[in-house]
Amino acid sequence: MKVEDFDFHLPEELIAQTPLEKRSESRLMAIDRESGNLQHKKFKDITDFLKEGDCLVLNDTRVLPARLFGVKEETGAKIEVLLLKQEEGDKWETLIKPAKRVKVGTKISFGEGKLTALCTGEKDQGGRILEFHYEGIFYEVLDELGEMPLPPYISEKLDDQDRYQTVFARERGSAAAPTAGLHFTEELLDEIRSRGVHVAFITLHVGLGTFRPVSVDSIEEHDMHSEFYQITEGTARLLNEVKESGGRIITVGTTSTRTLETIASKHDGKFVEESGWTDIFIYPGYEFKAIDGLVTNFHLPKSTLIMLVSAFTSRDIILNAYKTAVEEKYRFFSFGDSMLIL
Repeated sequence: MKVEDFDFHLPEELIAQTPLEKRSESRLMAIDRESGNLQHKKFKDITDFLKEGDCLVLNDTRVLPARLFGVKEETGAKIEVLLLKQEEGDKWETLIKPAKRVKVGTKISFGEGKLTALCTGEKDQGGRILEFHYEGIFYEVLDELGEMPLPPYISEKLDDQDRYQTVFARERGSAAAPTAGLHFTEELLDEIRSRGVHVAFITLHVGLGTFRPVSVDSIEEHDMHSEFYQITEGTARLLNEVKESGGRIITVGTTSTRTLETIASKHDGKFVEESGWTDIFIYPGYEFKAIDGLVTNFHLPKSTLIMLVSAFTSRDIILNAYKTAVEEKYRFFSFGDSMLIL
């Protein structure tokens, strides 16, 4: 399969630059996985599609304010740093702009010296290993000096940083939000539970590779980035019970999907308590072992995310849904509307 097979026309004005005032007032396109039939709803209407005994699986990762603006100590040159993942202790893999100014041995200062970093290693595509030095607690310093790492297609500044967090975000570690979860409110989750639907949480820390374009022509040659995931014994037990009793497992987002499919693929369709790193790449032809439904936003043309969604139903159904979404002026990407595939 070619990357071009997953291209579609998207007018720039449909890329949502800011979140809606009320999370659950976004639009929801409900798609029948087999027939491709479409329904246009509000997100809060998702309760109409859930049944008693189903389980909704959410990613409780919390986005770090991972974008830092500093200066090179020797020259005063401006340096932008994006934290990608913690290597060990105070060493982090980061993305640097402009990377050519930062070599091994370079020192960077942030917040007039409240936080400093020493470059200890170089990686591809502007990647650098930085060792940070500070007083106190790193995450508190980061909360003071850092900014939310909004995706590159969002040019507006975010007034309320919490709008790029889900209401259930708990586990710090993401470079980007699991955006399908942004539509939920505490009230909506309470209503879902009141209908006898289970709500479960897993963790997958979203890496920046989510936004990296596929740079090969044939998708089979694409190498996925690796991301850390975790599932508790309680969640694993609940998911196994839901499966055994005939309930449906409905993942919220491609991150939750990739986590459950990684685990089920290793354990004959069962779920177990586990943590580790996954680089699973799901595209058409993949046989799903874990999930029965998917809530997801509208993704970038030619991205690994639209390939995953196409694998869950079909490329033709998804491209038709996206064509309809453009015609109906749905809002796209992180702060945009969503679809439910069942």
